[in-house]
Amino acid sequence: MPTQPPGETVDPESVRAGERVPHGGEPDPDVLDFSANTNPFVPDGVETVYGDALEASRRYPNDEYPEFRAAAADFVGCTPERVVPTAGGLAAIRLIVAVTLESGDEALVPYPSFGEYAREIRLQGVTPRFVPHDELLTADVGVLEDCALAVVCTPNNPTGEASDLDALEAFADRCAEAGTTLLVDEAFLGFTDLPSAACLEREHVVVARSLTKLFGLPGLRAGFAVASGDSLAALETARRAWSLGTPAARVGAYCLRQAAFVAETRERVATERERLRDALEDRFDVVPSDAPYLLCDVGDRDVSAVVDGAREQEVAIRDATTFRGLDSHIRVAVKDRAANDQLLAALEVLDDDPEDDRDR
Repeated sequence: MPTQPPGETVDPESVRAGERVPHGGEPDPDVLDFSANTNPFVPDGVETVYGDALEASRRYPNDEYPEFRAAAADFVGCTPERVVPTAGGLAAIRLIVAVTLESGDEALVPYPSFGEYAREIRLQGVTPRFVPHDELLTADVGVLEDCALAVVCTPNNPTGEASDLDALEAFADRCAEAGTTLLVDEAFLGFTDLPSAACLEREHVVVARSLTKLFGLPGLRAGFAVASGDSLAALETARRAWSLGTPAARVGAYCLRQAAFVAETRERVATERERLRDALEDRFDVVPSDAPYLLCDVGDRDVSAVVDGAREQEVAIRDATTFRGLDSHIRVAVKDRAANDQLLAALEVLDDDPEDDRDR
């Protein structure tokens, strides 16, 4: 942990040299959005919960968030005391990075993966050390000793593979030996029935969760971290007062307890992902995935032409060349059957255009 008092701070010099990173997400409501990996459905009853919470927002929220902590703890399998409420998964990541790193440190970061890891690390005046995402969990103690933080994304974004828990636990052991904090980002793990790294109740292992992707409410901005020991104490001290608005806390707690909705979502995503992958493999090389998205190598096709052509059909897909190490890839979300069929139809139109139909 840094020697300075913990807080969601950034290094002023690094901010001046920094920049924002691209993301998916389509603001036009008339365009079918496959660029952001969010559930197209929300649990029944959310509107009522939100309406009641809006009236309750005339007062400050209870900064202890007992209901939210309890629901989050039940969802990932830990005690409520270990849950730290945050305004989304990215807020949890910034909080963890801020209390772990100080200027001059290094941090181990996977690639291709979520671009905000490197950005948040750089904003602390810290140098990211990039390693291929599929080699990260084999990093030895010698490598880890030079790094104050190691980041694992499971399932990895944009490739979609989930980490094996046994391999993750062995990696956590090496992190402990090296004195390295392990940040496990589980933003999309809720779409699977795989266990959370929260079960690894260790002081140097910290988990970040985003719940609003799973429940189709990314604009709500609700998430949490899970930690233990001194790491937990640092996060709890450093988190902002009233770190969740009342609507986010109440809707988040409600959604986390909708077991039937979660089970239905997981089944639909698994079924539709395989159907979509089988269809897309007629056009592209598709990476196997455990996540609600598929990474596709478009080969000799021009990525911009594929993205622009799909948009002309009112379908937004993610240009994945913005991820480090990728130069011929797109990423598409897995939605419901009707929406997925629209995606496939849009891509079929592109293949029907001789100017976009190149030999691979």
